[in-house]
Amino acid sequence: MKIRSLPLAIPAALTTAILLAACSPKFDWRDYRGPVTPYSALFPSKPATQTRQVNLGEDKVDMHMAAAEIDGVTFAVGSAELPDAARAQAAITAMKGTMVKNLNATVTSEKQESSSAGGAQRSTIAVEAKGSRNGEAMVLYGRFVAKDKRVYQAIVAGREKHVDKEAVDMFLTSFKTD
Repeated sequence: MKIRSLPLAIPAALTTAILLAACSPKFDWRDYRGPVTPYSALFPSKPATQTRQVNLGEDKVDMHMAAAEIDGVTFAVGSAELPDAARAQAAITAMKGTMVKNLNATVTSEKQESSSAGGAQRSTIAVEAKGSRNGEAMVLYGRFVAKDKRVYQAIVAGREKHVDKEAVDMFLTSFKTD
């Protein structure tokens, strides 16, 4: 009796495996909080983290990065603290320029906002850029934020055909400086 049911069990197991694979989410959203510079964001999978020294204008700072990749599309937040708030605006402009240049891209949309609340200065540059790498269309969506002496970049970048606009919106709208 067991031998006869085995041939029926294999197709049933395969069907179950296929159905489960089809139902598994491409994005496994999870909340992440910056351990050094305060921010929070929803990442589409568990982010890898790294800290390295970078030049931001005239300052050499520790850039704390968290990034996740889905289908060749990178979702990342970088953050750093500068010696003083006066240099933060120039730093986010430099960060934006570097990201656009890295993709060999051209800015297609840019919005800048500044505000002051409770003595805290905040500037934001929102950017969309398109370019190409190795003959493939690339896209960058980014938010570059200066808040007092801290700077942040939240970006989604990758091959345009693989970028999910809803995932971009989810990631960038979830990004908050604390």
